[in-house]
Amino acid sequence: MNYLKINYGWMIVAILAILPMFILLNMLNFDFSNGFAVTLIEGKGEEGKTTLEMLYHISGEFAIRWMTAVLTLTPVFIIFGVTKLYVRQAMGIATAVWSFLHFILFLAFDGFLETFTQVNYVAGFIAILLLIPLFFTSNRKSMNALKKNWKKLQSLVYIIVLLSLLHIVLLDKTWLIYAIIVGLGFIIRIPIV
Repeated sequence: MNYLKINYGWMIVAILAILPMFILLNMLNFDFSNGFAVTLIEGKGEEGKTTLEMLYHISGEFAIRWMTAVLTLTPVFIIFGVTKLYVRQAMGIATAVWSFLHFILFLAFDGFLETFTQVNYVAGFIAILLLIPLFFTSNRKSMNALKKNWKKLQSLVYIIVLLSLLHIVLLDKTWLIYAIIVGLGFIIRIPIV
């Protein structure tokens, strides 16, 4: 029971991060009859989008939502004085998982070389590359081994969010709300504010 009390935040984040994946699974057909094959179920798109466009949209949308939520935690902690909510690490992992899923879907259906055909794809690719070390060092063992360098490494998240915003701005997606939330978060971090 003590384990549940200590880790309830992690469990809530994990459940919230996993639930939208069921939407994605409903858009895919898994065939195990002759090995393993995954195909799209057509007609699952909304608002005139294809199933593939919906897969990209949902996975990318949740990646940027989790990233925005992680960056919003420090301002929330500052404003409300919350210090005992240990979910930042879990939310960062959720961000990385959704970002990796978004990129894997892109690779599976468009191929790796397509990554270098547009500036927005390159920005997203660089953000993914920068997320990899953050993902693999989001644990106590790495924090203890890297000591002060761990925080320096984690500061890559600011570059990642800028690249991610550039990625969605160039795609003409609903980026303004994320930019406003992240921008306000940065302003609140200024000591004089």
